[in-house]
Amino acid sequence: MLRLRLAMTGKEGKNCTQKDMGEVAKYTIILEPNYPEAGYTVRVPALPGCITYGQTREEALARAKEAVEGFIEGLEKAGEPVPEEITPVEMDTVTV
Repeated sequence: MLRLRLAMTGKEGKNCTQKDMGEVAKYTIILEPNYPEAGYTVRVPALPGCITYGQTREEALARAKEAVEGFIEGLEKAGEPVPEEITPVEMDTVTV
């Protein structure tokens, strides 16, 4: 589990959105190796439906940032609230 930090900068004088205000948003991402195939699936728990994929860890991280930025942009254009990550995701195991 990693924390993804997005540096969001925008131009002054526009309607204030998260990007325009120059805020930095942090979202936890989950990198899941795709066994037996190669690559990683990336999920963003705070943004349900925000999922991407990369052949390598580096590509998956880059695509995760793009996916989160695009997801937030879509929410803002639709006039929807942008979820903030308040509590990081907890992971545990269960034995069956």
